[in-house]
Amino acid sequence: MFRGSIVALITPFKDGEVDYDALGNLIEFHIENGTDAILVCGTTGESPTLTFEEHEQVIEFAVKKAKGRIKVIAGTGGNATHEAVHLTAHAKEVGADGALVVVPYYNKPTQRGIYEHFKTVAKEVDIPIIVYNIPSRTCTEISVETLYKLVSECENIVGSKESTPNMDRISEIVKRLGDSFAVLSGDDSLTLPMMSLGAKGVISVANNIMPKEVKELTHYALEGNFKTAREIHYRLHDLFKVLFIETNPIPVKTACWMLGMCEKEFRLPLTEMSPENERKLREVLEKYGLPLKN
Repeated sequence: MFRGSIVALITPFKDGEVDYDALGNLIEFHIENGTDAILVCGTTGESPTLTFEEHEQVIEFAVKKAKGRIKVIAGTGGNATHEAVHLTAHAKEVGADGALVVVPYYNKPTQRGIYEHFKTVAKEVDIPIIVYNIPSRTCTEISVETLYKLVSECENIVGSKESTPNMDRISEIVKRLGDSFAVLSGDDSLTLPMMSLGAKGVISVANNIMPKEVKELTHYALEGNFKTAREIHYRLHDLFKVLFIETNPIPVKTACWMLGMCEKEFRLPLTEMSPENERKLREVLEKYGLPLKN
């Protein structure tokens, strides 16, 4: 179900509130540029600083705005299983096409705990679920064996977002779970390597800035045209790297502000970029000929 170029959408703020006008414009921007799906309330969407009410409202708004023209995936994870169940059930209720559920963070569950967490969410809520593996933020990783067991027992666990440079892990997942399971890159610079091993696409930060080009990269890779995909990868590589010059989503939201898409507003503990890094970001965006407005 989920493949190609999926944007990890930013959440625009204005005067301390979610800017729904800007959010609606962003959704239209991705529909117009051929993005395959949008993810709202992910890490790039600053989900840790959204209130519970805002989290639900952003998901509902995105579904209503999309009107079936683009798939909507809702970030519904949490480090408490009951919270993940609640958010995932709400996402299904308002019509989301799928849910991205992160490996529980901070409390560092065992593999048994991770298994029980995802099995509970999958059994409680009949919605397509993508497991989100990002050990750099969660301090723990779902093992390939645990993932295999979950997929074998839960039909609605349909993919995993892999934010890891471990290509042996990607090979093992694809080999064991086959072509019907959607491995998705969680890091733009690793999209091409992962897709060469059988991944189906990317949940992309760079897509916020250059959606057509990221879409082309995944399109050619899915077709098996890795020569053209590789050319696009190298053309976009400077963008991929500069968007992580500081903690995501600080650079990408700053880039969106430079392009006139949103305000340059964050919620603590996230802050604005350092002047030096903002200058470096601007230089890279200018190199791509993007229409900077700020």
